[in-house]
Amino acid sequence: MGATTGEWSRLPVGRTELRQDAVLAGSLALGMATTVTLYGASGAYDDDQAAWWVSALMVLANTVPIAFRRRWPMSVLVVVALAFVGTALLHVPELFVVNFTLFIAIYTVGAWCSDRVRAEAVRWVVIGGMFAWLFLAIVFGWAVPTSLPNDGDAVIPPYIAYSLLNVLINVVYFGAAWYAGNRAWSAAVARHELDLRTAELTAERERSAAQAITLERVRIARELHDVVAHHVALMGVQAGAARRVLGRDPEQAATSLSVVEDSARTAVEELRRMLGTLRSHEPGDGPDDDAARTPVGAAPSTEGISRIAEVVEAARTAGHPADWSVVGEERPVPPTVAAVAFRVAQEAVTNVLKHAGNGARTDVRLRYLADAVEVEVTDDGRGGAQDTTGSSLGHVGMRERVAAVGGTVEIGPRARGGYLVRAWLPTT
Repeated sequence: MGATTGEWSRLPVGRTELRQDAVLAGSLALGMATTVTLYGASGAYDDDQAAWWVSALMVLANTVPIAFRRRWPMSVLVVVALAFVGTALLHVPELFVVNFTLFIAIYTVGAWCSDRVRAEAVRWVVIGGMFAWLFLAIVFGWAVPTSLPNDGDAVIPPYIAYSLLNVLINVVYFGAAWYAGNRAWSAAVARHELDLRTAELTAERERSAAQAITLERVRIARELHDVVAHHVALMGVQAGAARRVLGRDPEQAATSLSVVEDSARTAVEELRRMLGTLRSHEPGDGPDDDAARTPVGAAPSTEGISRIAEVVEAARTAGHPADWSVVGEERPVPPTVAAVAFRVAQEAVTNVLKHAGNGARTDVRLRYLADAVEVEVTDDGRGGAQDTTGSSLGHVGMRERVAAVGGTVEIGPRARGGYLVRAWLPTT
């Protein structure tokens, strides 16, 4: 017999546990051999003592199974229980160590068997058999009136007191073995569940770290898209204008090419600034690394509301009519909100340059509300045939940025023509 494997089992055990059990069995065997010798020399059982070889066999029968107690716990309990009974019935002079071997066997079944139903059943059978044997011994003892002195004046007759004392001792003995085994099993289950939760938390941390890396990559990609798309679109418009007037108006062509050069230089500078910021926020850069790390969706501090006017001026320089207006009383806003406002305006103006046609007029408004700022970019749709192709990544980026600061955004065509981008960004 042994413990069956359910959802979790403490068995089988390793070599360390087996060596420990072998040492325990050897110690018990040595101790029991000593006590048998001493009990025999003291005259236990008088002339009814078992022969020396019988005593030696019973010493081995009681202790050797303990070496395998965690490999086959229920089988060991049955063998040790039978050896316990045989030790008494064969008059082997031992009344001390044999109680430890039985206690250890009962404890091991409770502490190591994952099949709790069988563990309960085997222990009940063994303990029930021990109490049946005890009660039979008490009954047969009552049949011998001279076994204990008969004191008629005692409150409790001697044999009744002796019988109750034996019952009480056995209840405490078996109850302690049962309780200790169950407590050890419960503690092992608790440790196992704690290990599982620890493993789950470790896996969750790894997943969170992987997600954070993915989000950081998305943020970097969005920043690169915003920086490159705007300036490349502007350079494309200016290069086209320079090509068209190169033969008849070299001065205007030179102006357009100068804008292309400035846009390229600005794009490179912004890319260098952004990548430098990302490198400075890499883990391990310094003791203030955690405090200095830029939040997801945030941008360098120079990219604020004050730079929206630069975007409008760049559109004008590219030959697109553009208006810029501020409604309400200007006031400081959180850096993240300012960065999102700038990026939304930049992306919306870039889309006008790329898709609305050459003659489309752009209107950029910044409104300071009581608890928010509102960025609105519209075009009149009069730029001729519009290019509606695109990846829509710019729209996705705008929505993600606005959502990151708890705002809302409206993106779509207007009823009277043109396109509208309106972002509401809370400041409190």
